[in-house]
Amino acid sequence: MTDTPDQMQPWRGSVSLRFAPAANGTTQWQGGARSPLKLLRHFTAGDGRCVMPLLHTAGGLVGGDQLEIGLHAAAGSRSFLTSVAAQKIYGSRGRSRVQPQGRWAQISLQAELEAGADLEWLPQETVVFAGALLEQQQQISLEPGASWLGADVVRLGRTARGEDLGAGRFCNSLSIRRGEQWAVVERLSLEQEQLHHPHGMGGEPVLGTLIWIAPEPLASEQLTELLEGGRADREGLSGTMAIGALEPGLIARYRGGSSQAARLWFFRLWRRIRAVQGLSEPSWPRTWPFQEAELALNREPATAATTGAR
Repeated sequence: MTDTPDQMQPWRGSVSLRFAPAANGTTQWQGGARSPLKLLRHFTAGDGRCVMPLLHTAGGLVGGDQLEIGLHAAAGSRSFLTSVAAQKIYGSRGRSRVQPQGRWAQISLQAELEAGADLEWLPQETVVFAGALLEQQQQISLEPGASWLGADVVRLGRTARGEDLGAGRFCNSLSIRRGEQWAVVERLSLEQEQLHHPHGMGGEPVLGTLIWIAPEPLASEQLTELLEGGRADREGLSGTMAIGALEPGLIARYRGGSSQAARLWFFRLWRRIRAVQGLSEPSWPRTWPFQEAELALNREPATAATTGAR
């Protein structure tokens, strides 16, 4: 007897990775993955950084599915992780006779960085389909001298099909702590009511956040130059974008209609952050849309419209 859709068991995929410096100046990794998550072949960047692509082989999450990602960066390690494709969250409400109210899909990320570690987490976008329920949790812990760069781009509904979030809901919990001090604590919940509210999404389907926790406080002139450069990088991109300082580091927000614009802006910020740290310039990730690489690197306009905020 085969399972009906109402009887199918949810997926519970996981990844556990530890990064540590090697004697030759590169960063090595240990760990593994449980289906439907898979580790693709890693490679070493020119600066010795370990670059690791993650693949979700199931193609998306349905109600009840869980993904858990655990990262540990040892002192002195350098690593960069991204995803091979956009993460799809399928509709859950009204799809099951047993649970018509729907079931929550869950994605959790936990990262621990030792002193002097440098970890960059830049996955591709998450697309939350109409009627989908997604709970996302991110908990980051850093020791003094560690650097964390993380970004998150979320599209609410398949807007190319005229779809919005519908009866779905997106919840995000983010906490970043350095030692005993909280650097960022956020709780976000979006459903239909907030999509068109001026203090919510204002009718826009895409939101994005990039956060950099710097290893050390930046000089005031250096921070000012970084923020002003980041604001200039909005040129030619549609949407509302804002950037501000953290202690230490920065936070950037995107709200608009284009996940491409958010990705391009975040990549430009990533280049500036690397430069401030005296590190090599990042390359456009191999798994990201290749046709966007020239736009990001040359700062050519992605769209005709340009709007922005401080």
